[in-house]
Formats: sequence, C-alpha cells, structure tokens
Amino acid sequence: MRAALRRLPTIILLGLLALRGGGGLPAAAQTEPAAPETAPAQERTRFEIPDVEVLDQDGRSLHFASDLVAGRLVAIHFIFTNCTTICPPLAATFGSLRKLLGDRAGRDVFLISVSVDPGYDTPERLKAWAAKFGSGPGWTLVTGGRDDITRLLKALGAYTPEMNDHPPLVLIGNPRGEWTRAYGLAAPKKLAAAIDAMAEPAASAGEPARP
Repeated sequence: MRAALRRLPTIILLGLLALRGGGGLPAAAQTEPAAPETAPAQERTRFEIPDVEVLDQDGRSLHFASDLVAGRLVAIHFIFTNCTTICPPLAATFGSLRKLLGDRAGRDVFLISVSVDPGYDTPERLKAWAAKFGSGPGWTLVTGGRDDITRLLKALGAYTPEMNDHPPLVLIGNPRGEWTRAYGLAAPKKLAAAIDAMAEPAASAGEPARP
C-alpha cells in the first residue's frame, strides 16, 4: 500500500490528505481567509489644537490652529532637516502626494510639516530642504519657539524626548474637527484615499467622534 502511495502523483496525494482533514497540507496549500470586501472605517478622534505661533518656510508668522488647521482638510507629519532616516522618505511621500492632489493642494487639501527640531530648523532651512522633495502650493512647513512646538507636539500625540524617535505618523484632520492617524510612509495613493475618506461624514453620522 505504501509503495503504491509513493507512486501516486503529488497532486493526488495532497487531495487524499485534504479529504482526511488537511492535517498534512503544507501552509502554502491551505486556503487563506478571504479579505473583507470593504476597508474598515477609520477611527476618528478629536484634539485640542493649541493656537501657538509658528513660522512657515517663508518666514511668515502664523497661528497654527486658526491659520493652518481650522475649517480645513489637512494632513500633518513631523520631520527635521538633519534627519537621515525616515524624514527624507516622509518628505518625498508628501511631495508625491502634493503632485497627486494637483490643483486640490492648497485649495481643498493642505499638507503641513512640523519640525521637531525648531532650534535648528529655521524657515530658510525648511524651505531649502523641502525644495528637494517637490515642495509647492498647498504644502506648508513650520518651525517656532521650542516651548510652543513642544506644546503642539504633545497636543498632537507626536512628542518624543529624543527627536530621532519621532514616529512616521500622519494626522489627517477635517473641517469638522475630526482626526485620524495614518502611516506616513504609505503609498501616496493610499494617503490620498485616507484624506478623501476623512472629507466624508463618519459612517455612524449620529455618533460624535471619540474625545
């Protein structure tokens, strides 16, 4: 019997094993669960955004909450110009995202980079750095006083005592004051889709966003 089994083609042996319960099937041959037909709804929350004074890449004095965020669809990430690890790809992703958005950038959607090293990152350094990655209309880079930036980072859940440990995080906020988190190194098309999803009302329209 064993000799006869050894002579059977592999595909038939796999079928016999499957009929006996599949215990002998290799992992690659087992059926994987089907992916959900629709992506899960984005979890939304709210932040108390401090209206701290910041400087943009052109040296203009702005208030973060009232001038850059309030009433807008925004995506915010966190960088510093001396970074040699995740910050260049984060910036390249924002540059590609800005191009993908086209004329929506600066009109319907606003990208914001917040420096986690405000002592070094002057407006001039931010502007020169961003130019390498496709900066342009709709993308604002900000720095400011260390205390103000620290307060802002803590409010946004992006503060780390060591700036090299800052996360590759993108915060997406809508005009209703709702926020969600996304992975900053995701493909620009995925970030654009996440931004578009936040532009729409929450699936459970009768429920407020979680505080």
